[in-house]
Amino acid sequence: MPEIGLSAGTIDYTDTGKGTGGTVVLVHGLAFDDSVWDAVVADLRGDFRVVVPVLPLGSHRRPMRPSADLSAQGVADLLAEFLERLDLHEVTLVQNDAGTAQLLPGVRDERIARLVLTSCEALDNYPPGIQGRTLVAASRLPGGLFLLLQSFRVPFLVAMGSSLGGMTARGIPYERVRRWYRPLLTDRAIRRDLARFLRSTRKDTYLRAAERLRHFDRPALVAWGAEDRMMPPATGRRLAGLLPQGRYVEIPGAGTLVPLDNPAALARELRRFIRESG
Repeated sequence: MPEIGLSAGTIDYTDTGKGTGGTVVLVHGLAFDDSVWDAVVADLRGDFRVVVPVLPLGSHRRPMRPSADLSAQGVADLLAEFLERLDLHEVTLVQNDAGTAQLLPGVRDERIARLVLTSCEALDNYPPGIQGRTLVAASRLPGGLFLLLQSFRVPFLVAMGSSLGGMTARGIPYERVRRWYRPLLTDRAIRRDLARFLRSTRKDTYLRAAERLRHFDRPALVAWGAEDRMMPPATGRRLAGLLPQGRYVEIPGAGTLVPLDNPAALARELRRFIRESG
């Protein structure tokens, strides 16, 4: 994978190279990496330049600098810096699970032509579901996060509705879970980065971002998992209603992890959205 040095540290990313349909940047969520988007990248790469940064949200393999701002806004600023360093323009920015992309409109959005939000943290659903609340609580107890992460060594526990099993409608192959959680289970510095992110959680983060979304004057698509239990579709509909050019669609057979559950349907919606929004 190529890498790039940013103010917070060095991150990895994938880049399919030039495409005639413009640039699509795909953004993963908490404790996932670029591989959550593999099937969508494979679908889009023939027509678009597809770029996927590995943000410092737990599945990254290079610890960030101790002074790095790893709050939600700090990670969003790192994403904006990434777009600048690669000199990407007229980007279709697509977010899943985390709410990171919502923190750029009205702050650092000059490179964004279109915004796509798929089943992600939003409004008052932060931290989201029992999974998000448990992670935040564990991060604030001495040794709590380390102990909680040990559950990801056990496939049965991972598949439970209160864990990753509650984020998908179709299940997740355990080899993917091993890939995502290996850095957290083997590298103390990566756990430190995740703990810093979790401890900075503010419940009003995405409520404040929503006020800026009301003024985002570019095309926006909210593509929600129809079977999402962690990020309820009602939240997606409310989010779309805030965006002046927002449109709402539901992706059938998908939970929170839309790119894993139904990548073909998501890719079709992305193609249609990009085509119709010029």
